[in-house]
Amino acid sequence: MPQATGTAAVRRLRSPFFVGLLMILFLVEFMKGSLLVAVLPVYMKNSLGLSAHTIGIAFSLQYIGDNLFRSPFGWIGERLGYRKTMAGALLMTVIAVSIIAFSSGAFWLAIACFILGLGTSPLWPTAMTGTTEISGPNNSNGQAMGTLEMASLAGTGAGPIVMNFLMDRTDKNYHTAFLILIGVGVILVLVALMLPSKVRIPIHSAAVSASEAGNGFFSVMGHKLGHLLLSVKKTLYEVRNTLKVSWMVYPALFLQSFVLGLLSPVITLYVQNELHISPNMYSLLLVAGGGITVLALIPCGKLIDRFGTRPFLNSGFLLAAFSLSIFSMVHSLVLVFVFVCIIGVSYAMILPGWNTFVSHLIPEGERGAIWGFFLTLQGSGMVVGPIVSGQLWDRLGHSSPFLASAIVMAMLFVIHFILSRRINPAL
Repeated sequence: MPQATGTAAVRRLRSPFFVGLLMILFLVEFMKGSLLVAVLPVYMKNSLGLSAHTIGIAFSLQYIGDNLFRSPFGWIGERLGYRKTMAGALLMTVIAVSIIAFSSGAFWLAIACFILGLGTSPLWPTAMTGTTEISGPNNSNGQAMGTLEMASLAGTGAGPIVMNFLMDRTDKNYHTAFLILIGVGVILVLVALMLPSKVRIPIHSAAVSASEAGNGFFSVMGHKLGHLLLSVKKTLYEVRNTLKVSWMVYPALFLQSFVLGLLSPVITLYVQNELHISPNMYSLLLVAGGGITVLALIPCGKLIDRFGTRPFLNSGFLLAAFSLSIFSMVHSLVLVFVFVCIIGVSYAMILPGWNTFVSHLIPEGERGAIWGFFLTLQGSGMVVGPIVSGQLWDRLGHSSPFLASAIVMAMLFVIHFILSRRINPAL
């Protein structure tokens, strides 16, 4: 039976739908990594002469657009289907990059960043909902979740590397980079058009549509609007009555990204100012940590499907808490590489394990809307984390953000330990 289950899981991972999701996930993260890490900061600062404050506002708008609309797009996706939702949204990314390429005003660049975030906001709700739906009767999707994370990390890492190489070869010709990214956006739209268009929860029935045929335009639109409002009310009612989870789930979702928010603004400063590591060595450090994470995601996903999420999440949270607490105390280059690799392994356990754990909490009805809500809450930690991290760095010292992140990981261990026993001891 386990062999048959494993064969079915592999077959699902090779389905055109899942392969399409992986391609979209990789290319979207490739585009965002290229723009937000390699191209836009330098382009806006050095070429356009914009202030760091303006750049920060533009990037914040990108995050707001991406995070704020995840739940609405998850709700829309279940009604319009994957094809229309993703194709329409990804078309916005083409528009956003086009605005960036052919305008130089701060206002239009900020608007473009917001549109970029809006266009990518349905990505993770769609990926999570689709993966949950194809996970099979036992909801064994640890391997699939690991594959999604691998595609995401590969795209995020490949984007800056390819764009930096391109910028060096073209003598910082930004318009060439923008044209390539517009081409990537067009490919994304074409891939999205190949996704299934099945509508799981229709907004109105065929009988209603037939009854509308003899009515006037305003009558039809009013009828559709009434149906839409009723559908929204029904959705909110079902979410309130079907989503019965412990209150501890919500702070856990927030803390997941809060840890990343604590580390993201200070890790480069710490490596350069405290450890005095060269940029080339820092790049090698990132490749080592990211490579270990990517390589470990698939086997961790398979083992999670076989043994459950509990041992991997417990081990991952404790391992991350230990390694992050020690990381700020070591100055040997060899030990720095060792602890970065340990952190990479811990995240390879946490990422697919946590997503699989959360997927068991979501009822079958309104999966898209609930996934979107969960992902919005989880992403909100990235807003607060950098602010807290900066205050800790300035007031308590350069080691304090790492110690704070270790404490948060220990808190996540305790929360998950309690949740896994309350919800389902088999998880």
